Amino acid sequence: MREQMATFLYEFWKRKWLFVAFAVGTLVALLPVPEGLTRQGLLVLAISVGSVVIFVTEPVPLPTVALMIAISQVLLGISDPKVVAKSYMSDSVFFIMGSLMIAVAFVKQKLDRRIAYILLRAAGGRTDRFALGVMVTAALIASLIGEHTVAAIMLPVCLVVIRAVSDREGEDRMLTGLLLFSLAYGCTIAGIGTPSGGARNAIMIQYWQDLIEPAVHVDYLAWVITAYPLLLLIIPVLAVILRLTFKPRVTNLSRVLARLRVEIESAGAMSVQEWLTLAIFSFTLILWLTASSTIGLGIVALIGAVLFLILGLVEWRDYNNGVNWGVVLLYAAAMSIGAAMVRTGAAEWVAGSYLGMMTAIGLGSGAALLVSIALLITLVTNTMSSGAAVAVLAPITLKIAALANINPLAMGFVTAIASAFGFLSVASHPGMTIIYSAGYLPARDFLRHGWKIALVCIVLLAIYSITYLPLICQLLCPAGGN
Repeated sequence: MREQMATFLYEFWKRKWLFVAFAVGTLVALLPVPEGLTRQGLLVLAISVGSVVIFVTEPVPLPTVALMIAISQVLLGISDPKVVAKSYMSDSVFFIMGSLMIAVAFVKQKLDRRIAYILLRAAGGRTDRFALGVMVTAALIASLIGEHTVAAIMLPVCLVVIRAVSDREGEDRMLTGLLLFSLAYGCTIAGIGTPSGGARNAIMIQYWQDLIEPAVHVDYLAWVITAYPLLLLIIPVLAVILRLTFKPRVTNLSRVLARLRVEIESAGAMSVQEWLTLAIFSFTLILWLTASSTIGLGIVALIGAVLFLILGLVEWRDYNNGVNWGVVLLYAAAMSIGAAMVRTGAAEWVAGSYLGMMTAIGLGSGAALLVSIALLITLVTNTMSSGAAVAVLAPITLKIAALANINPLAMGFVTAIASAFGFLSVASHPGMTIIYSAGYLPARDFLRHGWKIALVCIVLLAIYSITYLPLICQLLCPAGGN
């Protein structure tokens, strides 16, 4: 009996933050309804606040939150069950699901080794060039297939180098920091460039269609034209900062290069399956660029995932085991609560309150307001996943854009881009979590170095928001405001 009681108390203590989240949400729900906000809107805010506490503390698996959000909306009378069910499925959810499936096929064919060999050969054995190559390669690939896959592919490459150097030369913590943070920041920042770079981008595209009147449609190519220049600007700046921060003792990696060359040569030429994988991926990318505006990003992603199955490059059990279905459910739930915030007027009330506060301190319009939004999104995305941050906050920032007469495309891009600045926390992006899980970097190092990177990125985003962004957004959405 005593052991059972001890076990119960232990399990209760493990989930203490779950009860704190319930208490905080209940407290918000019992507050007097503020002027301009409905009772249903207050209940939506209560669910959102409670969900944030669970996102930050993780007392239960995060997909549990997705189920709780659906249950709460119905039991509290916020939405009809059919409305909630419909809000959990959209083209952006298809896109997230299909992208994860494509990533599984990419990894199964073991193309990571060949990528690593090409990268090391291009670096010529120099440590600084290899670190730059890691960042550039991670950013370019992750902007197409998602950061978590690239982090999983490239982490072993970095660890091979770190371990090989450690065996011969002794531990070089500066080399470890340089390589792993180059990978982490390359994966994290990559989501800026394309819709397929992160679920947050697909969520924003969906919100532009659902929450803006008249609806604004942004296809794959339009996103690339708008956002990729900023990605290309940020990458070399981050590389310089990391090179000045980490100065490794070992500056030549020629021996590691020679070892990897032997492994690749023994594997032989690329197989038919590897070529087919690249062909299907290229075909999917072409469809994203040319057909996503008519058939949707999600349907294109599913086409690619189905082709892998038809040609036998993957089996369903590969998708079943390799896709994190909880992530799909979590993003669906985040979008559902975002839609509920708009439907109940909660988003408009929060937007008006925030705009009033910013106006009071002289930051209520134009570029100053956009920068303040970027700061807000950066802070929030470091306390929860970037996709969840965009799903919850984008309805609010788009309402702020309408009230402040700012182009909704400009506000949306700033919101989505700033959500990539989760450099301070290992839990802000899946790529950061994967790299931290290797055990080579303490969590405090992400905060210690990340705040500088985040600050620099916000400055670059501010420059981009004043110069290039207004021009391109005016072309894409001429009636969207200033």
